[in-house]
Amino acid sequence: MVLWNRLWKHIYEKKLVNKLENNPMPSYKTALVTGGAGFIGSHIVDALIRRRIRVYVIDDLSTGLRSNVNPNARFIQMSVTSPRLPSVLRKIKPDVIFHLAAQADLRCSVQDPPNDARTNILGTLALAHVAGRIGVKKFIFTSTGGALYSDDIRPPYSEAVSPCPISPYGIAKRCAEMYLEYECNKHNLKTVVLRLSNVYGPRQAMRGEAGVISIFARRMSRGEQVIINGDGKNTRDYVYVSDVVDAQMYAMSKQVSGVFHIGTGRETSVNAIFYKMNKIIGGKMKETHGPACEGEVKRSSLDARKARRELGWAPKVKLEEGLLKTVAWFQKLK
Repeated sequence: MVLWNRLWKHIYEKKLVNKLENNPMPSYKTALVTGGAGFIGSHIVDALIRRRIRVYVIDDLSTGLRSNVNPNARFIQMSVTSPRLPSVLRKIKPDVIFHLAAQADLRCSVQDPPNDARTNILGTLALAHVAGRIGVKKFIFTSTGGALYSDDIRPPYSEAVSPCPISPYGIAKRCAEMYLEYECNKHNLKTVVLRLSNVYGPRQAMRGEAGVISIFARRMSRGEQVIINGDGKNTRDYVYVSDVVDAQMYAMSKQVSGVFHIGTGRETSVNAIFYKMNKIIGGKMKETHGPACEGEVKRSSLDARKARRELGWAPKVKLEEGLLKTVAWFQKLK
């Protein structure tokens, strides 16, 4: 039995070594995070710093905050649409790029589609175009999940469902994905696209990338009345920011490429979010409704089974726990 165990261990270890030699784990010394002063981006920067990776942040601070940036990161205030971008990238020579800089307000995209396209299409293309030429090992693009699909499709959406966005924001994100696929094929740029559901948590701003949870949390914490857009029956798939950061880290470290949906697969209405958050703060708020927002889908949730299989990712934070953490963070800002 002892000899058999030793023999089996030898065979297993040899297979493992061969597997690692054939599929070595990527090694990254330098990372670039665009939009690294923003909500999700700043949390990614923190995670990379904890992994002892040298991090550069590019952000124009149009919605992000300088105070969000980890002091151990190197900050460059610049837009991804700047003509200086190629020279800055060649100087940094990052091993991996996390691209989150974006015009993230769906309502602004409806009001000004050209401006949305300049940042979300041309900015992404400019970044990927240079990345493919300077030897970037991996390009991780943060895309949208819900805004890529229409109400003609029943959620949860898997990656096999053909995108059919109805807003300029969703259209621009889909165009950016297609340009990334081109750069991937043309210059062998290994690319991962993470289509996120509705992300929430600490540091989410009241402008730009704001979501209903951050807006409710800030106003409720101050005792201010909140307005529910429309009838409040619209559903979304809410995923906590730490779970999204985990997905980004898996996308970096795993030998994968392609498109992955990152969400819980569960739908929660805006009305339900209001009731849950109102309960957390003591049930003092009156339910008040306003006009519906143009360009928004009625229902949305993402099927993340592919991410479970290939990334080993699954959401850990339950909605009630995430809401408690988010409200607590906003209450400290009062």
